Amino acid sequence: MDADTVIPPRAGRREWIGLGVLMLPLLLVSMDVSVLYFAVPFISRDLRPSSTEQLWMLDVYGFVLAGLLITMGWLGDRIGRRRLLIIGAAAFGGASVVAAYSSGAETLIAARALLGIGGATLMPSTLALIRNMFHDEKQRSTAVGIWTAGTTAGISLGPVLGGFLLNHFWWGSAFLINTPFMVMLLVLGPLLLPESRNPAAGRFDLLGSALSLGAVLPTVWGLKQLAADGPGLLPAVAVAAGLAVGAAFLHRQRTRPEPMIDLSLFRNRGFSGAITVNTVAMFALIGFTLFSMQYLQSVLGLDPLEGALWCLIPSAAVGVAAPTATVLVRRASRSGLICAAFLLAAAGYMTMAVLRPDTPLWVALTGAGVAAVGVVTAVTLVSDLFLGTVPPERAGSASALLETGQEFGGALGMAVLGSIGAAVYRRDVVDRMPAGLPPGTLHTVRETLGGAAATADRLPARTGAAVLHGAREAFCSGLHAAALGAAVLLVVAGVFAAVLLRRAPTAPTPPMPSGAGLPAVSPESAPASS
Repeated sequence: MDADTVIPPRAGRREWIGLGVLMLPLLLVSMDVSVLYFAVPFISRDLRPSSTEQLWMLDVYGFVLAGLLITMGWLGDRIGRRRLLIIGAAAFGGASVVAAYSSGAETLIAARALLGIGGATLMPSTLALIRNMFHDEKQRSTAVGIWTAGTTAGISLGPVLGGFLLNHFWWGSAFLINTPFMVMLLVLGPLLLPESRNPAAGRFDLLGSALSLGAVLPTVWGLKQLAADGPGLLPAVAVAAGLAVGAAFLHRQRTRPEPMIDLSLFRNRGFSGAITVNTVAMFALIGFTLFSMQYLQSVLGLDPLEGALWCLIPSAAVGVAAPTATVLVRRASRSGLICAAFLLAAAGYMTMAVLRPDTPLWVALTGAGVAAVGVVTAVTLVSDLFLGTVPPERAGSASALLETGQEFGGALGMAVLGSIGAAVYRRDVVDRMPAGLPPGTLHTVRETLGGAAATADRLPARTGAAVLHGAREAFCSGLHAAALGAAVLLVVAGVFAAVLLRRAPTAPTPPMPSGAGLPAVSPESAPASS
């Protein structure tokens, strides 16, 4: 074996235990996105927020998290990913206590913003640490599969955990549950996680950080408003302003000698293709989630906790699919598997496109499960490919780009698929209404399925039943259109992945003598041996 042969060091027991430690922030940050929805009625009763304050309680966490991902990813490269993870854990745990014991709406909104800041430090740090803990390609694939399964589990468990806690404790328990796990991370992180940083990272770019925040925040806000309220001038202006600031941010990255984002990485089709494909996957998965939950609750009549518990069935299949994908990739073409996963997801959405108000529950769960398995399998394979294209010293900022793409994909999916579903619902519901409705009733029914249900409760029994049945049928028509749109997009993404990601190059590894480990990114970054 010649002196230029590179032999990546294999991770030992300590690294695998460290991966388990990384699952703590991953689960909690994912759960915190959805856990608040169950608590809103209880919070409203105690704190009496205005409608605007209630919206900010729900949204400020996601807005701040999305806006700061790029900055925090670069900051982790500069000061150390483990150090940033520990700082973020302390902030997240402290903000959870403040949120749990908030005495007013303003305090809770501020605490949710702090949780978003903490979450922004945790998310890119976990993926960047995996890149620097697992240099062996097969081991890294397995670690990424576990990472993806952890993210999915957190999203699925959030509503269930929220419902359980609120049935037994006060609403603050939904936040307070974060604190003991963050304390565990503060204790175990320094013992089990290796430090790594980019020794060549430049000075903190305050203007660049402000531009990244100014690009992401108004764009994500505008997309979510478009999803919630339909076309409007203010959301459109917000999106346009965000894109303009984003162009200024990219110009600054091109002209600075020490940029926050290395734009040359986009020349690698594995890197740019992975971000694109991952964004499309989140577009379909998150964009359609609202339809799935509304179908279970408003069409089939399940209560929120019951619907969340039923959703654990497809989530269990997803938990198995993510690690399995990393085994399959050793025996087949990665690009071919990603394409097959997208086609499988498209088949799941096609199943969802036949749902009616009288369709058995198992059909909906099967369609949702097949779609989720396909999308998460593709995301796992794409994330693994992505990490292989990223130099270890750029792992933090690159991981932040991948996760920012996920935020954009989810927000855009909610806006586009939501608009498609709403347009079809409003068109069809009028023709399905019985004659002789009281004045003004039709306007309320056309707005949302929830409005139609509330209206039906106030009408005579037979008329109300007809209104509710027609509204549910119209909602299913909108769901069909959104499902078909998602399926078509995933087929296109599958073909795109098969072509663009075929033989995608990985990040170069510095040559070294046989038997040596990879050179450390910094003196502290060498993986600990078992």
